[in-house]
Amino acid sequence: MQAGIHPNYKTAQVKCACGNEFVTGSVKEDIRVEVCSECHPFYTGRQKFADAGGRVDRFNKKYGLKDEAR
Repeated sequence: MQAGIHPNYKTAQVKCACGNEFVTGSVKEDIRVEVCSECHPFYTGRQKFADAGGRVDRFNKKYGLKDEAR
């Protein structure tokens, strides 16, 4: 490695919008994030799925289709 061209690697304090804080390594000393592993829906299991129920019925009602036509 060449001397003098690499950034200084130091410990960084990461702060999330949810209030969670943890330490990691980075070239920055302070990192602020909006979503972390403690509040992200995918990792917490509190993921909300969009309910698509009724879309087919609305389409059939909008265009006057009946169940016999299918």
